[in-house]
Amino acid sequence: MKTFNDPEAFARVKRLPPYVFTVTDRLRDEAIARGVDVVDFSMGNPDGATPDRIVERLRSAVGDPKLHRYLNPRGQPELRAAVSRWWKRRQGVEVDPEREVLVTIGSKEGIGHALIAMLAEGDTVLAPAPTYPIHAFGAVLAGAESLPVAVGPGVDFFESLVAAAERAEKRPKGLVVNFPANPTAAVATQELFEKIVRFAEARDMFIVSDLAYCDIVFDGPKAPSMLAVPGARDRTLEFMSLSKSYNMPGWRVGFCAGNPALVAAAARVKSYLDYGLFGAVQAAAITALDECDDEVVKIREKYRVRRDALVRHFGAAGWQVPAPAASMFAWAPIPEPFRQLGSLEFCKRLIDEAGVAVAPGIGFGPTGEGSVRIALIVDEPRVQLAAERIEKFLKKGPGGR
Repeated sequence: MKTFNDPEAFARVKRLPPYVFTVTDRLRDEAIARGVDVVDFSMGNPDGATPDRIVERLRSAVGDPKLHRYLNPRGQPELRAAVSRWWKRRQGVEVDPEREVLVTIGSKEGIGHALIAMLAEGDTVLAPAPTYPIHAFGAVLAGAESLPVAVGPGVDFFESLVAAAERAEKRPKGLVVNFPANPTAAVATQELFEKIVRFAEARDMFIVSDLAYCDIVFDGPKAPSMLAVPGARDRTLEFMSLSKSYNMPGWRVGFCAGNPALVAAAARVKSYLDYGLFGAVQAAAITALDECDDEVVKIREKYRVRRDALVRHFGAAGWQVPAPAASMFAWAPIPEPFRQLGSLEFCKRLIDEAGVAVAPGIGFGPTGEGSVRIALIVDEPRVQLAAERIEKFLKKGPGGR
């Protein structure tokens, strides 16, 4: 009888590397179990409470038995209409809630299902590097390959895109973009998006645009929408999530809009895999989209205050962290004396010796090596405490214990 004792016996699983973050998560949890008061910047997990109006709408809807049933996997019509209103109000884009909108279980699930729908075995897709894992490994789940496109501080993304396409042995079927970016906090201009659309048109490629951090912009103009570019709707699916903008990470509400055929393709795959969100959660999401723009402003300001505190206190401690213009993350080079350790070993040492947790850049792909991601999920007193510990850690140097 055949037995199964290794998950990597399955070819597709073998192509998915274990999350590097499980190593640092384990060390952090072990330190906490030992009684260490770890200051944790490692998780991309919003720490604030969901606004009261949204919670109250959930409470009022949860007793409605009509919402306890299986529902349309594309999302309730009322929520798709609210998504359409949000896109018009916030992005200036008209979308048809019946044909051009799909509700997803967070943007991550939606992007994964969309790539499964649009890619075949052996296809390739261009994806940012370093990047949030689903942007690159969604292709792997579809049996395809992702081709890295450099993004980050000092990088011209469009030049990287052209160079990656020219290096490709076969024509990529599509490209994934994420601005504001996780983990690098890179931002895009409307001009860049226009160039990307023209690039995709010339090569007949689809575009998946992840707009999850569009509301968390501190400096400069608001984050542009790909769908606002003339011609983009012919080939684009653009994703948004309520997780960051509305402090709703555990609610798992996302949505996308764009080309009707691409929406239908993603919806068909999705219909085989799930029945969509609990109806009461969808009702609460309508309240978020229609009534809580003021809460988004408060949440953004909270992250801005934390960003400024992080840059100030860490800089005073001897670690110069570039101030992100957007997102809930800072992307910081490892301090020079420690760079030889690599990002994973540096993060291990930082937890073990200073009681401070950050995310290793290598967890976002090979091009993330040399940097770490610091999440803006800690208020200023804790930021200051972490900076005091880091200052001592840096003074000891890489050989000190």
